[in-house]
Amino acid sequence: MGSVGQLPYWHMNVPEDERTEQCPEFLRNLSPKDLGIISTPDEDYHIISWPEVQGIVAENRLGDFQRLPSELRRYLGYNWKLKQDYGSVMNFVLNERLGWQAPTVARGRPFEHEEDIKILWNDWPYGLDKRVVHLVVWTKFDLEEDPVTTDLTEAMRKEIDAYVNKTFGSRLPRDNYTWFKNWRSLKSVQAVEHFHVMLFDPDPDFIDEITKGDIPLCRKV
Repeated sequence: MGSVGQLPYWHMNVPEDERTEQCPEFLRNLSPKDLGIISTPDEDYHIISWPEVQGIVAENRLGDFQRLPSELRRYLGYNWKLKQDYGSVMNFVLNERLGWQAPTVARGRPFEHEEDIKILWNDWPYGLDKRVVHLVVWTKFDLEEDPVTTDLTEAMRKEIDAYVNKTFGSRLPRDNYTWFKNWRSLKSVQAVEHFHVMLFDPDPDFIDEITKGDIPLCRKV
C-alpha cells in the first residue's frame, strides 16, 4: 500500500498547495502499519470509543491503538526534528518534558516518593473519542518485567494497579479509567520507564491538578 488511486501516500491529508514532489524524509521507510495509516484519509479513520479502549487494554491488543492519519504524520515529523535537534527523542523527553538527569536514580522503592514520579499528558495521543484523556506516568524506578515474557511481573502489576486505583480511583468511577504498559517493541521512548493511563470524561480541573498544568505538545505545534 503506497497510494490511494494516483495520489502518493505522502500527499494524503495534505492541502494541495503544501504537497511536495519528493517524499519527506520523515515519511520514508515506514513500517507497513504506519504506511497503511498515513495512506488513509482522515475521514475514513475509525475513532476508537471508550468501550473499545477498555477491550484493547483488557485483551492486551495494544498494537490496535492508532493515531488519526494526519496526527501520525505530525507525530512522525516532530519526532524526526527532535532527533536532529536533540540527538534522540529520549534526550528531549528527559531534558525538556521531565527535567530529569540521565541516568535516572530513584530516591526510594517504587511509588514511595512523589519526586520519583511525574504525570504528563501523552504528547501525541491516539485517535480516541475526544472525551478520553490519555496520560503517561513516568517513573525514575524500574517497572520490573519477567525476563522470559518481557511482560510486567505479577508483583509489579499489583503495585501499579494499587497506585492507579489510589491516584485516579479517588476521583473517577472504576469503569472510567484503565492503564497499560506498552510492549517493549511498541515503546517510542525505551530508556525512561513509563506506563499509560486513560480516563473517560474526567474533570478538567483534576487533570490540571495531577499534571501540574501540563499541556501536550500536539496543542503547541
